Amino acid sequence: MKVVVLGAGVVGVASAWYLNKSGHEVTVIDRHSAVGMETSFANGGQISVSHAEPWANPSAPLKVLKWLAREDAPLLFRLRPELRQWLWGLSFLRECLPARTRHNIRQIVALGLYSRSSLQALRAETGIQYDQLTRGILHFYTTQRELDAAVEPARVMREHRCDVEMVTREQCLAIEPALANASVVGGSWTPTDESGDAHKFTQGLAKLAAEHGVKFRAARVLAIVREGGRIAGVSIERPDLTEEVVRADAYLVCLGSYSPLFTRPLGIPLNIYPAKGYSVTLPVADPTRAYNVSMTDDEYKLVFSRLGDRLRIAGTAELNGYSTELNEVRCRAILRRVLELFPGASDPAGAQFWTGLRPATPSNVPYIGATRYSNLFLNTGHGTLGWTHSCGSGRAIADIVSGRKPEIDFAFTGFGNLRGMVTPAHAA
Repeated sequence: MKVVVLGAGVVGVASAWYLNKSGHEVTVIDRHSAVGMETSFANGGQISVSHAEPWANPSAPLKVLKWLAREDAPLLFRLRPELRQWLWGLSFLRECLPARTRHNIRQIVALGLYSRSSLQALRAETGIQYDQLTRGILHFYTTQRELDAAVEPARVMREHRCDVEMVTREQCLAIEPALANASVVGGSWTPTDESGDAHKFTQGLAKLAAEHGVKFRAARVLAIVREGGRIAGVSIERPDLTEEVVRADAYLVCLGSYSPLFTRPLGIPLNIYPAKGYSVTLPVADPTRAYNVSMTDDEYKLVFSRLGDRLRIAGTAELNGYSTELNEVRCRAILRRVLELFPGASDPAGAQFWTGLRPATPSNVPYIGATRYSNLFLNTGHGTLGWTHSCGSGRAIADIVSGRKPEIDFAFTGFGNLRGMVTPAHAA
């Protein structure tokens, strides 16, 4: 079967890899001449099953209100006269209910565990290298209130087989001595989590996929063309500005934040909004002061990863439409936090700033599966966890496209009901 994958980020490339392994003839279309050039380019680097508590949780509404006036807020709703943003925000508030949060944690953990094991199997099979570290992830807290609030989500995650445990300050320092200068009061520790460079992984996997027959085309997607109850093709603009309709047997949308722009004309209103995230990449100046274990600072919504001789710090979210303009205030806030926690670890003069649009659903649960069209499928809306969930969602969607039931217990979008469009996690 011929399958066209729209989007060449880490999710699209992983999907293409597993579709090819399932025996399909795969073509990937992306507007860039190389893969992994947008959201997958400089993200936080974590393979984090333990990062399963969604942004929408019972403590979020008060925090969001407190942060509204702060330009450097970890989660910033930059209110706009835009209906989509307000509807997304209302759905976000609904997902903050305790029962919804527990449900969403279960979905995120299930997909995360499956994805991490799929990545490990792929690594063993191919020998792919991407500055990976298998030293676990430490969530640390600098206030007792934040530490206390982490206990219940950790308990829910343990119920669903995530091996997270609460640890004391002394245990945090034993895991990562570079935290000695930070006012850490405790944390949670997941020894089986990992980290690595998503951009290197995406480019390496694309090269391997191409060697196995996957085709990559640089072209701008104009529209998905329908005829009756099926998709007839994808209208694209080639680099020479000529237009073409690419035809296949099945089509897979992996267009991240831009996915709703192409599915809405088809009557598929995906509740995805771009959440602009930021990252800072720093050279290691003093290895004795730099961290070696991937960490998460939940209070500031930042993640820290060691990528060879680089430090990658990423996080925060700004809901401000499709703007990709770098906000200097937010970049400097991340850098300031790094220098506060790890003084002397790096020279700030070497900082490289980056921003990208995360495709966020209100629940943090992605759309994976079938649609109302018998040959159109979705693998999008992964929010902050695209790198974490890429291999698992790619493997699962390859099963679904091939007519097989995926191996994991997850509320797949419309699976088993080709006219269904939403999972319970996204239903109104």
